[in-house]
Amino acid sequence: MSTQTDRSRFSPELIVLSGCLIALITFGPRASAGLFQIPMTTEYGWGRDVFGLAIAFQNLLWGLGQPFAGAVADRFGALRVLCVGALLYAAGLVVMAYATTPGMLHLGAGILIGFGLSGCSFNLVLGAFGKLLPEQWRPMAFGAGTAAGSFGQFLFPPIGNVLISSIGWHQALVVFAVSVLLVLPLSLTLATRPNAGAASQGGPAPAPNQSIRQALSEAFQHRSYVLLVLGFFTCGFQLAFITAHLPAYLKDAGLSAAIGGWTLAVIGLANAVGSLSAGWLSTRMSKRWLLAWIYLGRSVAIAAFILIPASPVSSIAFGVSIGLLWLSTVPPTSSLVMLMFGTRYMAMLYGFAFFSHQVGGFLGVWLGGLLYEAYGNYTFVWWLSIALGIASALINLPIKEEPVERAPSLQPAE
Repeated sequence: MSTQTDRSRFSPELIVLSGCLIALITFGPRASAGLFQIPMTTEYGWGRDVFGLAIAFQNLLWGLGQPFAGAVADRFGALRVLCVGALLYAAGLVVMAYATTPGMLHLGAGILIGFGLSGCSFNLVLGAFGKLLPEQWRPMAFGAGTAAGSFGQFLFPPIGNVLISSIGWHQALVVFAVSVLLVLPLSLTLATRPNAGAASQGGPAPAPNQSIRQALSEAFQHRSYVLLVLGFFTCGFQLAFITAHLPAYLKDAGLSAAIGGWTLAVIGLANAVGSLSAGWLSTRMSKRWLLAWIYLGRSVAIAAFILIPASPVSSIAFGVSIGLLWLSTVPPTSSLVMLMFGTRYMAMLYGFAFFSHQVGGFLGVWLGGLLYEAYGNYTFVWWLSIALGIASALINLPIKEEPVERAPSLQPAE
């Protein structure tokens, strides 16, 4: 039987449904970015490094804005942040659609979409889930929210391919912009009260007077949190590189644009399964070991993909294997942040972990375009992704899965 939470007039089922729809809608267009690389660079005569830099800025600014958006949502509630983020995101897609210079492309695809995503992506949804949902709902809700974003990756690339071929890439981006505006009404159910959020069951002792500065100091002096943040760098590097450059990589191998779109779609569909499974496993096994196996599995999947000659079958098989591991890092990572520090500043603290993720994303996309223009292939970046995956598997192993030691009460914040 469902019960309403203490902090929302909406039922847990409606909160999860709305959050999942927001995650789906906001993840879809950015996951389809690689489809626009060749049409844009062909029309304007740009190198792939120009497009790659724009998407790299998007990843970096998404990560840079995330802790601040999370802090504002933690302090003043999630509704305003989600709405402003959606408006910036939609504006960025429109600017991208009509960008005729690299500078305009970087403004739209990079700055506006990047900051827009920091305010309305699944990261804010997970933070709202942590505050609004009963404790027993949270791990599976984290998995469901992540899986919904994955389903957006499955849904949008084929739609994007159809739109590009039928009405052109400019209009396809405008259609995506309109779809993002659906976040505005959906965000009403995720409205959190200012300063809402107590420590979760099994978390640290509550710190009702803890300031943002104290929360950050506590987190970055905590070795396990720092290791978690460092390991998340690899996740961003691998995902952003593949999202932005896989369609072009497959096109270079002689495969059609449709194969690139369907491979991204398969990644999204498999990711829905992987994210839900990771949410379920996060409640039943060691989260650090789960993360280590995910990162190691990615390295194995990438190595197999680049060592086997590219074909439609190998591409789809890679989509399935990497998709199962795609965002499956998010449920255990977010659960560990909540376990260590509670829910009060979860959106902000997860935001800093996500910033590390997006610094990796920036480097993955940027190096992909830069090294392609220098060497004519993506070989070095593929092997770098493999090495980083192994490193992150090892980094996560020393993490201690326990609440931070905290005094029963803190002095009032200044």
